Amino acid sequence: MQLWTGLGNPGPQYAMHRHNIGFMGIDAIAEVHGFPPPKRAFQGWVQEGRIGTQKILLLKPGTYMNESGRSVGEAMRFYKLTPADVTVFHDELDLAPFKLKVKVGGGHAGHNGLRSTDAHIGPDFRRIRLGIGHPGHKDRVTPYVLGNFAKAEIDDLTDLLGAIAAEAPWLAAGDDVRFMNEVARRMG
Repeated sequence: MQLWTGLGNPGPQYAMHRHNIGFMGIDAIAEVHGFPPPKRAFQGWVQEGRIGTQKILLLKPGTYMNESGRSVGEAMRFYKLTPADVTVFHDELDLAPFKLKVKVGGGHAGHNGLRSTDAHIGPDFRRIRLGIGHPGHKDRVTPYVLGNFAKAEIDDLTDLLGAIAAEAPWLAAGDDVRFMNEVARRMG
């Protein structure tokens, strides 16, 4: 089993925030791959299903971003998984908008959701870095990430989420490079 977690903040007022692109990715995967409706568990919402031959548990922590590692750690321990079985989808300031990179391990670059996950399970999990771009100055970062995607960005956002969901079987199979390449190809 693999545990795929999207980072975000719970509640409708946060739904379209740039910081919630991880939640959006998980929702797109669940919808495209026919996962059942979410259930409350592990201080969040879970959906269990299959992508290809792999059993996948999708998790959206309900703990708010800065405590999301509690939820991830609880689910990981319950299923006796290791950090290598965990994939975290998150917003990334240091990537151009709607670009995607996959990496295993690394730091948190000031991202509170990654910092919390790292504190609860260690740094050796796979990260799906979803580019939101940088507002240009560090003083503008908080309002930017906690702001909604602009109307002009919605088509690109929709395309990225659709590409992630469509190419998720490569991720499930552990072919991170093919996943990145196929998402990039779809994004044109």
